Amino acid sequence: MQLKIITQERIVYEGEVDELTVHTTNGYIGILKDHIPITTSLEIGVTKAKTGDNYKYFATMGGVFQFKDNNAVILTDVCEDGCEIDVTRANAAKERAEARLAEKNAELDTQRAQAALARALARLQAALTK
Repeated sequence: MQLKIITQERIVYEGEVDELTVHTTNGYIGILKDHIPITTSLEIGVTKAKTGDNYKYFATMGGVFQFKDNNAVILTDVCEDGCEIDVTRANAAKERAEARLAEKNAELDTQRAQAALARALARLQAALTK
C-alpha cells in the first residue's frame, strides 16, 4: 500500500509500506493492505510504518488520517521523521514542559504545557525507537 505524509510545508514521506500503525483519538490502529476505508482524527503521537523487516517512525502532531483503495494519507501541521529528530532538543523541551507543569502558578496555561509535553514525548519516542 502507498503512504503519503503531508504537512503544509512539504511531503515528509511518500512510499510503499506493508503495515502502518497510527495514533488516533480513539487509540492506536493498525492498517494492512486491503483494509476497509477509514477517515479519522489523529492525536499527537508516533506513526509506525513497516516495509519488509524495516520500520520507520514519525512524530505526528495530530491531523487527519485517511485510508482508501490501498492509499494511506496523513495530513498534519507538523511531522518529523524519527531519524531527523534532535534528541537533545526534544529532551530539553520535555524538561521545560515538565517544569512548567510542576509550577504552582495560577496563571499557568496547563493545556498548553500538557500539549508541549505530549509533543516532546512523541518526538523522543519516534527518535529513540529502534
